[in-house]
This record gives sequence, structure tokens and C-alpha cells, in this order.
Amino acid sequence: MQQQIQLEQAQAAFQELRQYKTMLASKGWFPATSGNMSVRIGDHTGQSDFVFAVTSSGKDKSLNTPEDFLLVNQDGQPIQQTSLKPSAETLIHCEIYKATGCGAVFHVHTLYNNLISEWYAGQGQAHIPIQGIELIKAFNIWEEDARIEVPILPNYADIPKIAALVKDAIVPQIPGIVLRNHGIYAWGANAFEAKRHLEAFEFLFEYMYRWLILKQAANFPNLT
Repeated sequence: MQQQIQLEQAQAAFQELRQYKTMLASKGWFPATSGNMSVRIGDHTGQSDFVFAVTSSGKDKSLNTPEDFLLVNQDGQPIQQTSLKPSAETLIHCEIYKATGCGAVFHVHTLYNNLISEWYAGQGQAHIPIQGIELIKAFNIWEEDARIEVPILPNYADIPKIAALVKDAIVPQIPGIVLRNHGIYAWGANAFEAKRHLEAFEFLFEYMYRWLILKQAANFPNLT
């Protein structure tokens, strides 16, 4: 019975991931085979022993196939015999689940999250400062002229080295971290909330990029 319940939960998680993968792919947020997504299965309160569905490595996320997802444990290891490999960055998902108890994690590579993280990291900052923009409210932050600081982590080739930094980098009210010149990890209590947070971050990053361009242009009044 328990195995049957887990199978049903897995199929529901795969279907949910497929739905959101299709939506985000339509925005162009998974160029080539980049990015990854996961949804936690079962009780979301435990942070030491859990199972989640995650995208398979090397798949074109604009397409849907029977081999797009698999189940892994809290250490990112497949829990069933399979030829599929979990995304190379699954360990980062593991650390986010352990640190936050969230229900879903979405990771995308976009031009704006790459550029804005590279800009601020290049200025020696460990975060992206954002203030006074309406979509900050998407994170349930309602203060007038609110300011947030989105953490930036270095983009090491060694994924375990990045994963080791995740816990200390997370800011409780900010459901996201950025890898420098790589991409955003956004999470939420469920897939719907993770998508909402991801879309808000992407809007904010594009806003910040375009605002920086406008400010720079203002210093050159003769530019046409």
C-alpha cells in the first residue's frame, strides 16, 4: 500500500513538473538543456529524510518525454533503479530543502539574472540590492519602499562546493539565491508559489538591468 501511495504521489509530482516546465520553457527560460526543477513528495515538514521528483540531466525542457523526471532522496540519489541521472545541480536542491523545508525549487538560466548577478558580483557585492519596486510584494514583503538583498553565490564548477555554501547564504524572507553569471534558484511552499517567486525575481532582475542602463545613459546627454 505504501509503495502504491508513493507511486501515485510520484506520478502526480511528475505531471505537475511537466506542467510548469512547459510554461517556463515557453518563456525561453531553459536555453539548450539548462535549468532544473524539483517538487518534494509527501510531508514537507521533515528536513532530514525526504523524497523529491527532479528533472533528468541533459533533457530538452521544451519537449515532454517519459524520461524527463526521476525520484531522489535527501542526498540526491535515485531511490529506484534507473538509467536516468538527476540534474547535475540536484545537490543544491537538497540543501535548499533541508534549510527551508520548502515544497518546490525551480532553477532557470536567463540573460537578465546572468547579467545582473555578474554586475553586482563584479562590484564586490555578495547580493543584488533591490528597493522600492512593486513586485517585491510577491515575497509577502509589504513595507513601503521595501528593500531586499538577493544573495549571490560564486559559480564553482564543483557543485558540492556550491552546495556547502547554500545554508549560510539563505535569507529567511528572500526565497531565492543566484549563482554568479549562471542562474536563479527560487523556491516556495509548492510549485505554484515557486513559479510566482521565480517570475517576480526575473521581473526585478530585468528592471534593475534596464534601470542601470538608463542611469548610465543619463550621464551622456548627447547620446542619441
